[in-house]
Amino acid sequence: MVLENITHETLLEHLHDGVYIVDHDRRITYWNRGAERITGYDRIDVLDKVCTPELLGHLDNRGEPIFKGECPLCLCMNDGNIREKELFFRHKSGHTVPVITRISPVLNSREEAIGALEVFSDNTSKMYAKQRIEELEELALICPLTGVGNRRYAQMTLQNAIEELRRYDWSFGLLFVDIDRFKAINDTYGHPVGDEVLCMVAQALRSCLRSFDFVGRWGGEEFVVILPNITDDMLEKVAERCRVNIEESKLQSGGKEIGVTVSVGAVLADPEETAEQCVERADKLMYQSKAKGRNQTTLEL
Repeated sequence: MVLENITHETLLEHLHDGVYIVDHDRRITYWNRGAERITGYDRIDVLDKVCTPELLGHLDNRGEPIFKGECPLCLCMNDGNIREKELFFRHKSGHTVPVITRISPVLNSREEAIGALEVFSDNTSKMYAKQRIEELEELALICPLTGVGNRRYAQMTLQNAIEELRRYDWSFGLLFVDIDRFKAINDTYGHPVGDEVLCMVAQALRSCLRSFDFVGRWGGEEFVVILPNITDDMLEKVAERCRVNIEESKLQSGGKEIGVTVSVGAVLADPEETAEQCVERADKLMYQSKAKGRNQTTLEL
């Protein structure tokens, strides 16, 4: 077979990508085998039907339907611009399929848009890779036991806060929180219960804070809390709220109620100090709380 005898339709049928064409009313006039394979819809299911959210369902990256006013096909026909977007199609069996779409206007001899052509490819592998990267990033920054930031994440957040304090004069406070007599919990009830106590304390801290505050597990039974845009009065109130909330939290285990207290050191950051010096100040104040009998908050303002 010579190349001249091969029609454009034959070429499109052999593409691995999905291809379909709509007229100006978004009525589907062409649907290739690639489109059948990716979406599950046979040609007979879609030809001469209007492309709607119920049929194919262009969905945005949140899984919400894209209606006519935002439909890339319509926008392409209206302004004549080629578009490329990452979307989701609704498969015939009901699940969604991530796709990369490339949409071009179909023009008549007067350069008027009379329809649009959409080429799309399955984006599942790329989406999986992106999700895996996000999972690995989370594993690198999140304490797998407590779900709060790990020490590395805490150090990064603290360093950023120090730099913002120096550059923009954005104040922040730091709490250094240590669970009192935690070794006795492990020795008495076992390490699994100790792990549950750590999770309880982490959650108690999170529940006391604003959405933009940071909680990180510094190591062992130690936590740090970073409080942006805070005054000395607020620092004292938040530190006490954290201490009291932990004291009031109780873990039910083996028919027993287990509670713990914490000792807290609280400081307002100084732009002249390093991140390490800021932690060291808060840590020393935490030990002062221990020396005063534990279950205390000691502040340096």
